[in-house]
Amino acid sequence: MTRGAPEIIVVSGPSGVGKSTVVDLVLEKAPRLVRSISLTTRPARGRERDGVEYRFVSPEEFAGRRDRGELLEWAEVHGNLYGTSAEFVEKELAEGNSVLLEIDVQGGMLVKEKRPGAVTIFISPPSWEVLERRLRGRGTDGEVIIAKRLENAKKEMEFAHLYAYKVVNDDLRRCVSEVARIIETERGG
Repeated sequence: MTRGAPEIIVVSGPSGVGKSTVVDLVLEKAPRLVRSISLTTRPARGRERDGVEYRFVSPEEFAGRRDRGELLEWAEVHGNLYGTSAEFVEKELAEGNSVLLEIDVQGGMLVKEKRPGAVTIFISPPSWEVLERRLRGRGTDGEVIIAKRLENAKKEMEFAHLYAYKVVNDDLRRCVSEVARIIETERGG
């Protein structure tokens, strides 16, 4: 993709690594960068609101969109479906915005395949122990779900080498600065 042109930026990493926090803070710093709000079939957690953190849809609505080819990518994660609206992404790119997708590695690999010019950033935990502590500290999931997330995290970490950039989230301020710098550089800034 031409430097300075709107781009798709994919941010992935295991559950609990702090992707949402990093993305929220990067979005505050970057002009003309918009977050793609993923569709999901999972129920809202805590204070999540429809259309803000996710678009919460029924499994039937999700399947319809997927089957009509309306999703840039989709994946099943932790027993729920997640996907990105292709129409939203294309609309934002056409308006001159870059689009940031905070998605799992399955989706990241699909976007990379469909859009080879996408900028891919993988966020890693500083250690396995820190990741486990973060997952337990969120207080949003029971032990069975935490165990499943840790099992999936091991698999997700195996994809890190396929991303153009790897950033360790050992210090939030530094991690946010590094991700913002990568995006600025890729956008020709």
